[in-house]
Amino acid sequence: MAIFDTTEEHFWRNIVTHAVLILITVTIIVMFLPKDKNTQYTYEVGKPWMYNSLMAKFDFPIYKDDATLKREQDSIMDLYEPYFDFDATVEKKNVEKFLSDYSNGIEGLPKSFIYTIAERLNYVYEHGVMTALAYTEFATDTTARIMVINGNEASSRPINTVFSAVKAYEQLFLDEAIAAQRPLLQKCNLNEYIEANLVYNKEKSNASKEDLLSSIPTASGVVLSGQKIIDRGEIVTPQTYRIIESLQKETEKRTGNKSDYYITTAGQALYVFILLSLFTIYLLLFRRSYISTPRSIMMLYALILVFEILVSLMMSHMYFCVYILPFAMVPIYVGVFLDSRTAFISHVVLILICACAVREQFDFIVVEIVAGLVAIYTLRELSSRSQLFKTAVVVTAASLVTYFALDMMREGDVSKIDRSMYVYFIVNGILLLFAYPGMYLVERLFGLTSNVTLIELSNTNNELLRQMSEVASGTFQHSIQVSNLAAEIANKIGAKSQLVRTGALYHDIGKMSNPAYFTENQKGGVSPHEKLSCMESAKMVISHVSAGIKMAEKNNLPNVIKDFILTHHGKGVARYFYITYKNEHPDEEVDITPFQYPGPNPFTKEQAILMMTDAVEAASRSMKTYTEESIHDLVNHIIDGQMKEGFFQDCPITFHDVEVAKKVLIGKLMTIYHTRISYPSLSKEVQEAEDKAEEEAEQKIEEEIGGAMEKTETTGKTEEGDSSAEKAESK
Repeated sequence: MAIFDTTEEHFWRNIVTHAVLILITVTIIVMFLPKDKNTQYTYEVGKPWMYNSLMAKFDFPIYKDDATLKREQDSIMDLYEPYFDFDATVEKKNVEKFLSDYSNGIEGLPKSFIYTIAERLNYVYEHGVMTALAYTEFATDTTARIMVINGNEASSRPINTVFSAVKAYEQLFLDEAIAAQRPLLQKCNLNEYIEANLVYNKEKSNASKEDLLSSIPTASGVVLSGQKIIDRGEIVTPQTYRIIESLQKETEKRTGNKSDYYITTAGQALYVFILLSLFTIYLLLFRRSYISTPRSIMMLYALILVFEILVSLMMSHMYFCVYILPFAMVPIYVGVFLDSRTAFISHVVLILICACAVREQFDFIVVEIVAGLVAIYTLRELSSRSQLFKTAVVVTAASLVTYFALDMMREGDVSKIDRSMYVYFIVNGILLLFAYPGMYLVERLFGLTSNVTLIELSNTNNELLRQMSEVASGTFQHSIQVSNLAAEIANKIGAKSQLVRTGALYHDIGKMSNPAYFTENQKGGVSPHEKLSCMESAKMVISHVSAGIKMAEKNNLPNVIKDFILTHHGKGVARYFYITYKNEHPDEEVDITPFQYPGPNPFTKEQAILMMTDAVEAASRSMKTYTEESIHDLVNHIIDGQMKEGFFQDCPITFHDVEVAKKVLIGKLMTIYHTRISYPSLSKEVQEAEDKAEEEAEQKIEEEIGGAMEKTETTGKTEEGDSSAEKAESK
């Protein structure tokens, strides 16, 4: 009976849809997953190491810290000699130009003095002349040296033997050979003949600098693969700090390769794809009803996405600790809105996906799966806020104990356990309390309904139910009776009792539009149907379904309640008016459509329960005699008829469930109508004997009564005579 037949086209459409959904989800998850989780540690010198024992997974050097490298670089840069190209043509050009300009001499000076000045220019150019910018940069340290390239030779020179243009001009005027003629020399501008002949060679200078810097070793030791770096709880020393920093640098170098990045990304995508595919296959095989309701699927994938993104962001940017996140919210929400089995599967998939983004995967998986299981066990059916508080306390306690057990196995010494980690679990428990207000958000976003909402709706002081009790009191009593019966059946066959109870209370709210047209609300035996034709009456009765939907929408009732209104008659027929019409028109081929409810037929177990209960309870009110046999026949006749008409073909209810429902209805109706067992009658002989004894007893009683009356009359006369005598004597 609980078979979901789907066409091949529909099947493949589902496959394609969910394949696309999986690919989109995988893409989003992998985008946020950290690609290098080995470098994600927070630590300080002098503070304890908060993580598990750190082991070297590969050989790597212990890099020097930046301050040490800077000192060594500054020290070796004292040996640095920048390169300059010597340009001999500059000297020749400027000296020849000077001699040409002053070939006739200078007024007041002998002509031979011109050659003296030329010699001094040659002296300056032989030592070298730099540009002012180069001299300012490299001549700050008088002990520095430069390399001068002259042809194929390079020679080292002290920087203090080289001139800038200004220094060269000063040198000429300060030279003893021409100092005496300084006033006359001012008639010629010697600056015009001074030009830099040392040109900075940037390429060779940078190469020389890099050679020097590369000669400095960046490491001061090596850590071998498998070597322990630091254990949990140990204090981070400066040396350990440098080793961990070196591990991070080496890891960044190894993962900086684009090919490594792509391989890591592909591995993450494959891992997430496998888990989500298995999750979707579970839904296709065991929870097909969720597949047909997109809001359920969207909620499941959204919960996985949200928590995975939060974990990835926390691990990438080191925001707090991952154990702060209340992962138990996922099984709580899935269990409340769907079922416990799906809650467990979805929680396991979520934790396994998040595990590839965290360190210490074993601890994370164990602690969070235990927390999820405890949440599922303690919150099988949410009906009050106190339940969620108890769940938060128990989940927190379970997480603390589990992590403490792992710590004891790891350390072997309670004194070495890092107690600061346990604060995160307490914060986790506090955040878990926000699952209650968050439930309202989930309901609104995905159109789902929780037990808390159903309990609120089932309160008979609710405005809509109170209005029904006033306007259609008979329907209200019928709905309460049906809700109690249906909830009892749901408890027996493992259905959602609170859901069917609430649905039963609202299934007939449409009757409030025209309450007098329904038998349970009629008073004085007057029926308005007497003035209507069969078709008009059928239309009026059937309209309570559409009227109920309008009222449900107006009062913002959940979709799941609207489904009960639509399906409690399914595609059944207003049979009384249909048969009456057929009897009135024996020669006419009657169209059943005007007498048929719009449907659809029940598609959940709870809706099937309501259909059975509603029909049986309504029919039981019209019974003439209430005996065990009559009730048994009524229940079987109605439910078997519903099965025969195929009302339950689209819902997951079994034959066993139907039989249990029959037994519950028979037992409850017998209790409601106080039926008794039939007592055996007396045999003819015994009856005659009892009748004879009864006649004799009656005759005896009559004789006794007659004697008593005679005695009373005699006594009365005597008393009367005495009284007369007394009266006469008195006179």
